Amino acid sequence: MGDHEEPRPSKKARASAGSGGLTAFALRLAKQLAKGDNTRDKNVAFSPLSVYTTLGLVAAGARGKTLDELLALLGASSPDDVAGFVRGLVSDSSGSAGPLVTYAYGVFHQENMKLAAAYRDTAAKSYKAEIRAVDFAKGDREKIREEINKWAAVATKNLISEILPAGSLNRLSRFVLTNAIYFKGVWENLFPETLTRNRKFHRHGGATVDVPFMTFGAGDRMLFLSYHKEFKVLKLPYKAGKGKASAAAQGKYSMCVFLPGKRDGLRAMVAALAARGSVLDHVPKQLSKVRTVLLPKFKLSFFCSLAKVLQGLGLVEAFTKKADLSGLVEKSTCDVRLDEVFHKAVVEVNEEGTKAAACTAVISHKKQCARKVTCPLEFIADHPFAFYIVEEVSGAVVFAGHVLDPSSSSSQ
Repeated sequence: MGDHEEPRPSKKARASAGSGGLTAFALRLAKQLAKGDNTRDKNVAFSPLSVYTTLGLVAAGARGKTLDELLALLGASSPDDVAGFVRGLVSDSSGSAGPLVTYAYGVFHQENMKLAAAYRDTAAKSYKAEIRAVDFAKGDREKIREEINKWAAVATKNLISEILPAGSLNRLSRFVLTNAIYFKGVWENLFPETLTRNRKFHRHGGATVDVPFMTFGAGDRMLFLSYHKEFKVLKLPYKAGKGKASAAAQGKYSMCVFLPGKRDGLRAMVAALAARGSVLDHVPKQLSKVRTVLLPKFKLSFFCSLAKVLQGLGLVEAFTKKADLSGLVEKSTCDVRLDEVFHKAVVEVNEEGTKAAACTAVISHKKQCARKVTCPLEFIADHPFAFYIVEEVSGAVVFAGHVLDPSSSSSQ
């Protein structure tokens, strides 16, 4: 899918895991998806955090060059860095401290392959993973697939009913490592439904489509909006909780909409952001007087295989016979490699707020031989744009996407 990037250095210039590594990973992944053969000029929605932390769960069992490539991709110095970042993620299954955010991890392993004690300890304590032994080799693989899909459905409150497609498991399958994220947030400033009206949205290539646009209505209001040379950024905070917990304990979530100045400028903007390696640096921190905001409602459902994308980002050896995942099981060698990485995300944005879910599944198989602006400002998102749902305290990019046609919700 798309051209390969030059792999990042495996040991030099590694940032500590967390916001820096995750943001760089999110932007590089977004760039690859924007230019991929199967995703170019199509809506994209994904959770960088879901993919990032699932690969961290893989890294906990990787060794040698396989581990080096994973750490380079994740921007981490060790698997413990990623595990520590996961332990620090803010979750609230009740929504009392703001948006409702939940995380879940799963380790499904071949029943006669005993997990290494250190790996089991990391999976259980840092990732709080549910660990299940199943029989991929001789058992009912369709039943196992349904079991894992049911796990995903429960973890995402039925927004995602399937992460493993038919035929994704076979007698050589040995591990499936999974993550699921569920998010539901209400805008700090709601868009009045009575003001939503259809307007033209300009798609790539010049065609237009009529879609419902949300607005705050006539008159100036104070919002987080900044103008940059090639794009504008609108930050829409989600309502925070009313508890006494600190901001760091609660989390502070916002959707940041990046609107390129040119109607066909999305891909160039995404590439530029990837080169700079930053999202929050461009997000407005001060309120500005804004006269007009027009943002389309949208619901995106996106599914893809990330194996080739990750290989294009430098994660190569893990998918080959040379893969070293020997830290997974209690023996000197582990004869498995990564086979597939499936990712699915659903993001719905309306006048009230955002509901989103994502699931990532990594499958391993047994190896086989073979400018200055005067106020008031405006923000009219009537052409393709990018969005990032971020937790501002940690800098975590929880969800991201590219909206090229708000009228389409088709899954890849």
